[in-house]
Amino acid sequence: MSLPSPRSIPNILSIAGTDPTGGAGIQADLKSFAAHRGYGMCVVTALVAQNTQGVRGIHLPPASFLRAQLDAVSDDVALDAIKIGMLGTEEIITTVAEWLDALGLSGDHDDAGIRPVLVLDPVMVATSGDRLLDAAAESALIHFLHRADLITPNVPELALLAGTEPATDPAGLISQARTVADAHQVVVLAKGGHLDDASAKEFVVDTLVYPGQSGARQEEEQFLSPRIHTQNTHGTGCSVSAALATLAARGHSWSTALPVVKDWMTAALQDSERLDVGKGHGPIQHFAQLWR
Repeated sequence: MSLPSPRSIPNILSIAGTDPTGGAGIQADLKSFAAHRGYGMCVVTALVAQNTQGVRGIHLPPASFLRAQLDAVSDDVALDAIKIGMLGTEEIITTVAEWLDALGLSGDHDDAGIRPVLVLDPVMVATSGDRLLDAAAESALIHFLHRADLITPNVPELALLAGTEPATDPAGLISQARTVADAHQVVVLAKGGHLDDASAKEFVVDTLVYPGQSGARQEEEQFLSPRIHTQNTHGTGCSVSAALATLAARGHSWSTALPVVKDWMTAALQDSERLDVGKGHGPIQHFAQLWR
């Protein structure tokens, strides 16, 4: 991870797709940045026609225009953190990778000695279980992972990255996270929200898994939160990764950021019933703690 930003309000960039109803994608990222005291910016990878009931269509801007968006931001603004969500195709993944590499954002520091924190939410598998990327894009995304400081896959995405079947219990989830962390030298947030074992009915256990180096591994850290039973879960993955990126830019370690984010998410889920957005899986209430 980088040093904390010298700016009192860090600049956070979302690179992701859109959600016209505001619950996921870039719209969720911007709300999450603001809820954690970051200044949010966005570069659009895909225009998505969706609502709380599902996706109706996806329009991909040309890769050249995606690069133009990226350059427009980085030519002008010092970035403290980058959250990457939906990339979608091999060409888009390659474009973002080349931009990062050209700027040295995957390894070097800027003039102030700060390298932006990079959090990747690898959007690969829908909640329904449907694969969202073709084989070439999946391969490109796997080769992209080493650029990130933290990745936040859901249960089926973690299995896909580890090359195995989805885990059914916390031990299996952590084992897969170790495999991915070691292969790509990246911290993995192993999220237990999709597990269906006995303990998961009451609690959600998320685990930070660190890459092993020279036969040694930093001990995994587990964080417990109550499971909130609501259908308003649209955009939770986007929101968690965006919130973690913001807190990291403000100087938190992953282990101090995650409990803050989990408390925030619990409140956002509990307070989501106050919203009246759509007929399907509604959004969380990103500003529950602020508006109470």
